[in-house]
Parts: sequence; C-alpha cells; structure tokens
Amino acid sequence: MDKPGNSVAFDYSTVAGEPAWQRLKAAATSLQALQAKDGSVPNTGDHVQAAELIAQITASLTELAPRFPHDANYLRLAVADFTKWVDAGLGVPDFLDSLLAFTPQEHRIDGLGHLVVFPMYTQNGSTSRRVEAVLVEVIWPEFIGELEAGSYSNKLFVPLRFIDFTPGYDTNSAVLFPESVAVRATPTFTWGAIFQDREAARFRRVVREAANVTRLELPADAAELLENQELTQETFVMWDLIHDRTHMRGDLPFDPFMIKQRMPFFLYSLEELRCDLTAYRESVAVEHDQAASPAARRHAKLVQYAVIFDRIFRFAITGSRVRNYDGLGGQLLFAWLHQHHVLHWTDTKLTIDWANIPDAVIALGHAIEDLYWHSIDRPKLAHWLAAYELVSGTLTPNPASVWAKGPDALPLAGSLREITDRVMDDEFPLSMFYEALAKKMHTVIESTSGITGMSAA
Repeated sequence: MDKPGNSVAFDYSTVAGEPAWQRLKAAATSLQALQAKDGSVPNTGDHVQAAELIAQITASLTELAPRFPHDANYLRLAVADFTKWVDAGLGVPDFLDSLLAFTPQEHRIDGLGHLVVFPMYTQNGSTSRRVEAVLVEVIWPEFIGELEAGSYSNKLFVPLRFIDFTPGYDTNSAVLFPESVAVRATPTFTWGAIFQDREAARFRRVVREAANVTRLELPADAAELLENQELTQETFVMWDLIHDRTHMRGDLPFDPFMIKQRMPFFLYSLEELRCDLTAYRESVAVEHDQAASPAARRHAKLVQYAVIFDRIFRFAITGSRVRNYDGLGGQLLFAWLHQHHVLHWTDTKLTIDWANIPDAVIALGHAIEDLYWHSIDRPKLAHWLAAYELVSGTLTPNPASVWAKGPDALPLAGSLREITDRVMDDEFPLSMFYEALAKKMHTVIESTSGITGMSAA
C-alpha cells in the first residue's frame, strides 16, 4: 500500500489531545510502576489495580480504534492480548498475536498515524518490558517512495514521527522494533521503525552547538539543515533507508553484526560505520545521477553532511566509554579524515575541505569492505585481529591494552570469550581534541533526551 506522494486528510496529531488517548497514556504509565523487568506484575496485591488500569487501556483502544481503520485487526488483537494477560494471572505478558497483526510496512503513506501499545523495552531508553504507548505518524515523502521503488528497495523500513508517548520514549530511544515486544516465541520480523524526527531534532541541536564551539563555517546548504526540521528529518529518512538495507548486503563474513553473539565491540563499530559510509557513497551517486528527481538529488547532498556531522560531533562523544561502538565509529571517521588531510584543527578552528571529502570518506568505506571480503576466507579470530589492525592503524589504543601488544600477548589457545574479555571497556580512549570537545558539549547532548521534532521546532 505504499503510495509515494500521497498523504492523509486527517491530522493525527490531534489524537494526542483526545481524552481517550490521555486516559490510555495515564493508565499505561501507572501500570509501569507495578511491572517487573520481564513485564509481569509479580505482587498479587497489585493485581486488582493492574486489572483496572488494563481495563482503562482496552476501553481507550476500543474508543480510538475508528481513527485507525488500517490497524483495526491489530487493535482488536491488542485488546484480546491484554484481556488474556489479566485472565492468565498477569505473569510474563505475551503479545505475539497482536504483534503479528501490526504491519506498518504495508501502510507507508505520508502522514498516516498509528497507535502502538505493547509491553516492550525501548532501546537506549528502558531495558524493562513495560507497557508503552506511542502515537506516531509515517514520514514518506515522494522522493523516498521513488528511491525505495528503485535501487534502494527496503520493504521492512518504516520512518516515523512522534506525536506523543509514555515514559519509555521520553529518553534517547529513537527506534520501534518488534523484537523488543514481550512474546511467547520469536517470530520472523517484517518491519523496523525509526523516529526520524528525533534523530533530526537532536542532530540540529548538537551540530549547531558543535559548529559554534569549533568555529566551523558551514556551507549554505548544510546550514539550512540546522534551521529546517522537516528538511532534516527527510534527509535522515534517506540516510536510514540505505543504511538499514546495507546490513545484509555486500561481501559479508556471514552475518557481520551477529547481535546475539558476544564479540569485541569494535566489530560492531565497523559494521555500523560500514552501513553509514555506504549511505554516504550511494548519496554521492544519487547526487550526480541526472535521472534522479531534483528532490532526491538535493537530499542526497544533505545526507553527506548529516553522516559526517552526526558521526564526528554527536556519536563520538555521546554515551559512556564502556564498549561504546557508535562512539568509536565517530572517532574513527574523524581521525581518518584528519589523517587524510581533508579535516583540519588549526588555530583552534575546525575547517573541512569539502571538495576532497567524498574521496576520503569513500576510501574508509572501501577499507572496511576489503576487510570483510578477505574475512570470508578467514577464521573468526583472524578476522577479529585484522579488524583490530584496521582500527588501531588510525586510532591510538589505550596504553594499558593487551590487544595493542599484538597476538602474542593474547590467550589465543583459549576460548573466544577469554580473548574478547581482554578488550578494554575503553579500548580506544578519546583524543585530547575530543576530551575538550566533550566537556563543552556535554550539557547540550544531555538536553536532547526526549526531544522530538515538535519540541525542537
């Protein structure tokens, strides 16, 4: 049902003001306080109150359902799942039936709303599977529909904008993934949603401050990103469209991300960075493709700015120094550009050689791809060592690192877990540049928690 360029007549943002939504949101928030980490309500003394709150939730879902006819089956089964949960004694919840019925990837229409209620954790928000409720709208501009229908097919990708949410999303979480929902069995996942308005809003706030701190003079089109929320969130839609599909494409050493396996965190850094650099490279191609629409070509140029600025200004210094793989990827990109003489920190002023940036960025992407290509024929440990060599060839390891001493210092005859355990939490510490920048940027980065496109406007 993708209809590029089409939009809906109803303004779903008005649902946030309806009493039924307000009651649902309040009941879900109160219910969270009674739930354990696994989503259950363990204290039998709380069961009466929990059942009353769930009754409020289901009544509100039923009242609001006519606003969302495209989600009618999902909302009906959500009510049924809540009812079964109460009847079963409020143990670990199971919302598999309603999850399987929720198919937002089939309704990618600009401005279309969804009411989403599940017991779930929120990545970069809460690790507990609490009942969360989210009101959202789809972002699907015409040029994205054109790209997705052409060379950048990604049937699982659902870009969203926040309207309102419960506390699990009043955080840094910018994704809605089905694997976060409490279910009795793991289904085949058919969609993944990203809140582009949050990504765009925090990008604008952080990059505006970083450019001021580093005295970076922005090109006019890059500066426009900092002033225009809609333009920036559409740019992030294009970036994520390409990034998301890249995880399973290319010459890959089987599954490069291997999210359920324990391995050195710098491998996750390289995989996420590979996908971002692929989005960058493909955006360069779209920018110069005369057959592409003017909107696609314009946004393709903006994606290039977004990848660089978000990586070097926000990723590098956001979060803790404990196995921060996105942070490491940002550090690696900055150092690579600096050492290839297209990014300069001179006289306490940051300058970027924009004419030569594409070649340097694409070269780093090729280096990671070459690592992957060779690793198809390598044992896992040999791949790990080669990946470490790639990263440490640009970034300086922690002086206390065992890995930095070379393979002879590692327990190579031991288990892969033992070898992984020798990687330090902060294997590649911040440079002096980033230590200073982090101190100046800490407050503004912290201020982006819970930000949305509406709150940033």
